[in-house]
Amino acid sequence: MKDPFQLSEESVLSIGDWHAQAPGLKAGFTTRQGGESFPPYDTFNLGLHVKDNPDAVIANRQKLADKTGFPLNDWVAAQQIHGTEVAIITEADKGKGSQAQADAIINVDGLVTKQKGILCTAFFADCVPLYFFDPSTSWIGIAHAGWRGTVNGMAEKMVSVLKGNGVQPDTLLAAIGPSINVAAYQVDDKVINLVPNGLKDEVVHKEESGTFLDLQRLNELLLQRAGLPPENIKRSRLCTFEESELFFSHRREEGKTGRMLGFIGWQD
Repeated sequence: MKDPFQLSEESVLSIGDWHAQAPGLKAGFTTRQGGESFPPYDTFNLGLHVKDNPDAVIANRQKLADKTGFPLNDWVAAQQIHGTEVAIITEADKGKGSQAQADAIINVDGLVTKQKGILCTAFFADCVPLYFFDPSTSWIGIAHAGWRGTVNGMAEKMVSVLKGNGVQPDTLLAAIGPSINVAAYQVDDKVINLVPNGLKDEVVHKEESGTFLDLQRLNELLLQRAGLPPENIKRSRLCTFEESELFFSHRREEGKTGRMLGFIGWQD
């Protein structure tokens, strides 16, 4: 089966099916290729919160702005904390976090909007990107879900916020982006004990070498629990840990690495 995230050029994977369904929608995920940053952030690092040269990061962001058609002043970024807070983004938020970490929206891991001319963004280096698109109402969103956000209900919180704005779960589409896969994601009992009841048998895998968590599948199941039909959920099979040429990986590179950027927005 074709992965929902397809390489449209060396720096960007796009959700092509959504683009075909909704002209004007831009949704994708960056690779580590085609940028200005030097090791260990080589080369297309989009994160200002790592210890990369800020000028290189802004140059990389400008390159992505040119590719997406969204100027930096139309981007919105948050200071992610592995939580489950969701912000509803409006015209007044445009530019926040786009060129400085200091003015990013604080303590938020999910962004939703239906306004045109805004690019909602989030940063990743193994954690799970969650994308949302409702064809019926034009609401869209993106969320950052590490293990903490996942077990605390980030997926369900995004659906709840969208439902509160008139979205019906049976029409809502979701895409789970490239992230660390189960074979590379060994965790301890502290994490396993937080997995919601009824889901452990499907997402926890015990091997001789340790216990592994399928974070992608867990988010998929939580989206279904929130009311999305299984056929409305697309899931990437690309692993950020294994695909070292394509992606940064916090675990593989022991924290000294860059960040990919997930993005979604309606063009004017």
